[in-house]
Amino acid sequence: MENILKTYNLTKEFKNFSAVKNLNMTIQKGDIYGFLGENGAGKTTTIRMIMGLIKTTSGEIELFSEKASSKNRRLLQRIGSMIEYPGFYPNLTAKENLEIHRRMMGMQGKDCIADSLKIVGIEDVKDKKVKEFSLGMKQRLGIARALLHHPEFLILDEPTNGLDPIGIKEIRELIIDLSHKQGITFLISSHILSEIQQMANKIGIIHKGELLEEIAYEELQKRNRHYINVKVNDDKKASFILEQKLDIKDYVIWEKNNLRIYEKLQEASNINRILVSSDLFVDEICLKADSLEDYFLRLTGGN
Repeated sequence: MENILKTYNLTKEFKNFSAVKNLNMTIQKGDIYGFLGENGAGKTTTIRMIMGLIKTTSGEIELFSEKASSKNRRLLQRIGSMIEYPGFYPNLTAKENLEIHRRMMGMQGKDCIADSLKIVGIEDVKDKKVKEFSLGMKQRLGIARALLHHPEFLILDEPTNGLDPIGIKEIRELIIDLSHKQGITFLISSHILSEIQQMANKIGIIHKGELLEEIAYEELQKRNRHYINVKVNDDKKASFILEQKLDIKDYVIWEKNNLRIYEKLQEASNINRILVSSDLFVDEICLKADSLEDYFLRLTGGN
């Protein structure tokens, strides 16, 4: 499989602060790579180094199997990006904003504007001023701008940040559609784990500047443990019964009156019977699996 991006011990230091430390990342053609981390973890700094917007302190970057450098700008012409909040001229229309970008980038022909607006689904508002756009429409316009030159690799920094649930869903579906129909490879940074879980096939977890894990989502699902989720009216009493009557030690009180039992998964009905017979009200009992959020918290030591 062709490598689109590969980094070798990528490092960025600001005075006495290490923003990114010896980061080794691999993105292959066709990937939707979810780059996960808390705000301040080093995601945007990494992206800025990849795009050549800031210099690396040390390490190397390969794009399309070639070493990236300031002398090799043609590689960046194969990449589109939307880093942080996309800025536009508010009193100009969507079409006019893209026309300015087209001219600045020296692109020939105006068909790319109509094509990009159509791809992201806002061609019907091309003559509407951007100041009248919702945040979700501005995000779509930002992606349209990144698509003007038909890139092979698209880098999106927090593309759903600040959007409502409908806007988040629309951007997620757009990304999946672009991947499947246009064959675009994606690097998407986010701190919203549930969204990345629904679209990424590969995940990199960065924490305090270090890439803790890089894993295919399919493999991550295999690693995540299954458990019996039990909701009761008294978690302390339930804990006592699990230990004393059922000899269950591998469990946690996940939140108030909600327990996760990681052993004896075939005995859910018996566990339910014993809890009920001990005068506990069981509101829910079912088999579940750890989510990406659970995995992230275990890896980073978060609460």
